[in-house]
Amino acid sequence: MPTLLIIEDEDAIRRVLKKILLEEENKYDIDEAEDGLSGVEMIKKNKYDLVLCDIKMPKMDGLEVLSACQKLQPELPVVMISGHGDLETAVQTMRMGAFDYISKPPDLNRLLNTVRIALDHTQLAKENKQLKKKVSKQFEMIGKSEELDQIKSMIDKVAPTEARVLITGENGTGKELVAHWLHEKSDRNKGPFIEVNCAAIPSELIESELFGHVKGAFTSANKDRAGKFEAANGGTIFLDEIGDMSLSAQAKVLRALQENRVQRVGSDKDIKVDVRVIAATNKDLKDEIDGKRFREDLYHRLAVIIIHVPALKDRRADIPELIKHFTEKIAKEQGTKPKVFEPEAISLLEQLNWTGNIRELRNVVERLIILGDHKITEADVRRFVQIKAT
Repeated sequence: MPTLLIIEDEDAIRRVLKKILLEEENKYDIDEAEDGLSGVEMIKKNKYDLVLCDIKMPKMDGLEVLSACQKLQPELPVVMISGHGDLETAVQTMRMGAFDYISKPPDLNRLLNTVRIALDHTQLAKENKQLKKKVSKQFEMIGKSEELDQIKSMIDKVAPTEARVLITGENGTGKELVAHWLHEKSDRNKGPFIEVNCAAIPSELIESELFGHVKGAFTSANKDRAGKFEAANGGTIFLDEIGDMSLSAQAKVLRALQENRVQRVGSDKDIKVDVRVIAATNKDLKDEIDGKRFREDLYHRLAVIIIHVPALKDRRADIPELIKHFTEKIAKEQGTKPKVFEPEAISLLEQLNWTGNIRELRNVVERLIILGDHKITEADVRRFVQIKAT
């Protein structure tokens, strides 16, 4: 049942608002506050789905209440109640972030429609928050090793800045997780996160993919198309395996970083973009520079901050926790009860040479769950895992 708070210093108006709302088919829990100061105290102590707030009140006016609400519960919709002489102030509250305003005396239909729309907005915000939590959990970094703690600490320091980041590490180490968390913990987290696997796109198409194209730019270009940089505007673009990008595309990425502008293939028109660039590679880019396969000036633009993700063999302390995480995740996906890995099985898995890193460990855990009994033993590992120990 939605919970509403009415902040209004006039008893008669409070009674009218409450009476209208309680007669509505959708039932509401309604709290009341007779001034702005007590209203803010109630918001500090309780979770509300909607606040109806008068503008002119003693102790604390509606503008101050609205400002306090945005700090305490930014997603909480606040509908302002304005007297005839308060309309200009009501418009000001809208600019400050109020959801809407209604005039005194309140019109029944206007009030109910506003409340319904505001509550729908609240419900949508809750669903989006839950979805975001699920997405965040999907990209959770599992482990408590010193190496992983150092990466998390770097993310916390770097994410709030606009600094470009180059993530290095072998295949399967989780470089994309670092990129996701840099975005999630940044001020751009409400904007898009666009991922581009540079190794998976043919060299002749990479420029069109990144920067878009205009109709007729090449044979199959039958309409204008925006590129990934435009799609990431206001957010983050993650250029995975950037070491595989063609030199021609590298030159255009360099220009985009220097000028915050891109040009679609076949056009000479500049398009302004506001994008944070995070790149990742499994290659030694300095070797690529020596071999004339990667631009040195682009490297220095990208590598403002370098985060190296260690191989699994260099963070073996995380293996037991990763096994537990994958076991629970796979059981949930398959709708079964999680299997148990015996300590000897875990100990043997810790000793193996994980050339495929975390991605390989996940596959091995799934294989053992499918082929093993309720308890996964050391014998199961020796039987089903063909990996040489270190």
